[in-house]
Amino acid sequence: MKESYNYPLDPYWTKKELMIVIEMWNLVEAVYEKGISPQAFLAHYRRFKEVVPSIGEEKKLDKEFKEVSGGYSLYQAKKACLAAEKEGDACVRLEER
Repeated sequence: MKESYNYPLDPYWTKKELMIVIEMWNLVEAVYEKGISPQAFLAHYRRFKEVVPSIGEEKKLDKEFKEVSGGYSLYQAKKACLAAEKEGDACVRLEER
């Protein structure tokens, strides 16, 4: 992970929407850095999708986040959390690539 970087954000989002998206990026970091409950991640992901409903926009933001963070991926975090939830795992953690 890079030490300091800026999250990909849309300047037209409201303050509430910005907070939701920033928290999503924080949760993606948590999946890689310390582990997180898949249920907590997926619950917030549903809120994130209210702000970013377009799959194309989500992919664009994920690509930008992956570039600035040094490899953290929203898609991979979501995929791991969905698998962990299906398996009944209490925590999911991904290794950095």
